Amino acid sequence: MDFDEVADELYAGDPAEFVAVRNQRAKEAKAAGDAALAERIRALRKPTLAATILNRRAGSPELAELAKLGDELRKAHSALAGEDLRKLAKRRQELVNRILRDERSMSESVSRDVEATLEAVVADPEVAALALAGRLSSGADSTGDQWLTSGFTPQPKRKPAPEREKPATVSHLDDRRKAKRAAAEKAEQERIDKAREEAEREQKRVAEFNRLRREAADLAKACKQAEIDLSRAERRAEKVTEKTNDLRRRLADAELEEETANGETASAQTVLDDLRAEAARIDEALEQF
Repeated sequence: MDFDEVADELYAGDPAEFVAVRNQRAKEAKAAGDAALAERIRALRKPTLAATILNRRAGSPELAELAKLGDELRKAHSALAGEDLRKLAKRRQELVNRILRDERSMSESVSRDVEATLEAVVADPEVAALALAGRLSSGADSTGDQWLTSGFTPQPKRKPAPEREKPATVSHLDDRRKAKRAAAEKAEQERIDKAREEAEREQKRVAEFNRLRREAADLAKACKQAEIDLSRAERRAEKVTEKTNDLRRRLADAELEEETANGETASAQTVLDDLRAEAARIDEALEQF
């Protein structure tokens, strides 16, 4: 028995049968004398519905391209290549939307989980490797490069303000020239204020997005812990069931022994009664003499 073969079987199979098949394979490995393999198999976690959907697309070109986009986005970000980042982010969204359209029967919550997991495939190389291998067990749990999905785009360099005209050499400045220069300065200040406001709004939006991502990561960790607790509870339940079955077998054996002893007691009592009757008869015969 090989660990990869068992993992492929479990994650490609029916999630409803995951636990039963996993436990059976672990028992088989233990019976074969490979306790380490049995423990590795038992540690495999049951995949969520979103993970199951993406595991079945492990060989799709969309997933492969998303994983590749993650590397390209990281390189573009390091190089501060704004135009490349915009193109790659647009392509990433197209691929995510295409996968979501292919899975039209998903509920809204599952769709969100699938989308978050696809974003994690782009952001986290380890998640990408699991997705490509068809070994995802839960939704997005990556806390990696948040910039990959935050909509970040380097701001273009601000154009320099129009060069002011040099003061006239005449004794009295032209009023219209002063008004024109003042209007240009006002327009430039308004443009700067507007750009500052837009930058502040973008910063707030990114901060809110990252807060939601952190909450999603916390929920994913909580789900992971719940799955671990469930696996432990299942193992404890199996041990209790085995112990209960053993006690039942021992009780059945004791009841059988009791029934046998009762039969032997009844037979012995009958013999004793017969002997006592025979002794009484002999005593009566002796008295006649």
